Amino acid sequence: MHQKKLKVILDTNVFFVPLQFKIYIFEELETLLNMNFEPVVLSPIKRELEKIAKQDSPKMRKLASYALKLAEKCVFFEVKGKISLSPDDAIVEMAKKWRCPVFTNDRELKKKLRNIRVPVIYVRQKSRLEINGRIKSSV
Repeated sequence: MHQKKLKVILDTNVFFVPLQFKIYIFEELETLLNMNFEPVVLSPIKRELEKIAKQDSPKMRKLASYALKLAEKCVFFEVKGKISLSPDDAIVEMAKKWRCPVFTNDRELKKKLRNIRVPVIYVRQKSRLEINGRIKSSV
């Protein structure tokens, strides 16, 4: 029987984790989730990374270029409508719609997601990934 992959939405800051903490996000997600999953990058997130890669300080531009390469390993999803304006709004809406976890280290966003009962994956003690909330495996 073919198992449906669990979508995991990745926030902008996640793509900087490997450089900041030497955590290999895809391998760590695999270990943490222990199921088939699909990392998803939403269009506003990709745009945000592209903007940093073009306009920020030289150091941030370099980090963002690396982050964009990581983002290529994800499934890209084009978000339509007014939620496409804000990366956080897009993440909240799509997580609600897909009932899927979100990987972020953004404190405000984590709070919003927990309020709508979306599981949140985040970096704990700069060394490992942790999950807050239950993930229902879809079979």
